[in-house]
Amino acid sequence: MIDAGRAYADPYTPEEVQQFREEAQAAKKPFLYRNHRPENPPKWDGTTALRFKSDPRDYKWHDAVMGSLHAGAEAIDDFILVKSDGFPTYNFAHIIDDHEMEITHVIRGQEFIASVPNYLNLYEALHFEAPVLATMPHILGPDGKKKLSKRDGAKDVLDYLRDGFLVEAMINFIASLGWNDGTEQEIFTQQELIEKFSLDRVQRSGAKFDENRLLWMNGAWIRSLNLDELYERSKDFWPETARNRDEVYKKQVLGLVQERLKYFAEIPALTNFFFEDLPLDMELIDGNKQLKKFEHAELKTMLEQAKASLEQSDFSAGGLTERLNALLETTGQKPGVLFSLIRIASTGAPFSPGLADTLAVLGRETSLRRIGDTLRSL
Repeated sequence: MIDAGRAYADPYTPEEVQQFREEAQAAKKPFLYRNHRPENPPKWDGTTALRFKSDPRDYKWHDAVMGSLHAGAEAIDDFILVKSDGFPTYNFAHIIDDHEMEITHVIRGQEFIASVPNYLNLYEALHFEAPVLATMPHILGPDGKKKLSKRDGAKDVLDYLRDGFLVEAMINFIASLGWNDGTEQEIFTQQELIEKFSLDRVQRSGAKFDENRLLWMNGAWIRSLNLDELYERSKDFWPETARNRDEVYKKQVLGLVQERLKYFAEIPALTNFFFEDLPLDMELIDGNKQLKKFEHAELKTMLEQAKASLEQSDFSAGGLTERLNALLETTGQKPGVLFSLIRIASTGAPFSPGLADTLAVLGRETSLRRIGDTLRSL
């Protein structure tokens, strides 16, 4: 490029360049370095920056997403190719790198559109065929008004992986931000995305980052896993109290919470009562919208009936279901009352999977002991 007269050594100091900028600002004109090109630049010896000698002109180009775009000659300037420390700039290196790797499509965010005329100018100077250019829409914050940023609380994608979001779900979610295949389908495997993705289905407007949708999507992916795979992939997220429990028991627990699990970091909160006795929080009873209507003495009577009936159960999920349904008839209570009381008494938790299944996994000894402890508290 030097030999062809398309690159030259930058002879100016940073202070001189700053003076050029200030002069342009005072004249209320945009600063263009090419307006200050040296007539006889020194030979480049690597100790100064090397600049591209641009050929300013109007450009029109086709963007595979945004359609027909154009820019005037004022968008093109003499940018730095190699810095004074000897390192090439991104604006130079990526064009060489893409060409060497025979890249066919360059897909970037909207912040790069302003740089495209300079890139096209450089492609021409190098006699390279420009690749297909495609500009992705911005990913917007939850309010849908401005670009998603860390200032708005946006997390690094690795933080989501550390919280136990599945790689498949993250790929699915990110690929569908601003793109769809024209159907109502939302869950795509990676192979389906490869087969169905096309740039002409990418929208031009920004796509809102909806974390609730990500949670739903990740939950759907979690539910699609068989129990053995789910167990393997969630191994690092169990509470400390589960460390010495056997794999069979943990798989039983995991099978119960799989339906409501949205990401693996929720596992401790959803399962801790399976591995330890939680201290009874009477607010779970007194603050319950159904149970707070009853005096403690009434609740105690109800729970005594439940304990006596459960003591006769074989503690299989089927047997417990029959006992619990029979209790509804004998007590005349609604499931929201009776089952909530038994659940709180046996788990000490504000929520749990299905009651019969939960009691079956906890087992006879633990379930009845915890109910007895709650009776004494009442």
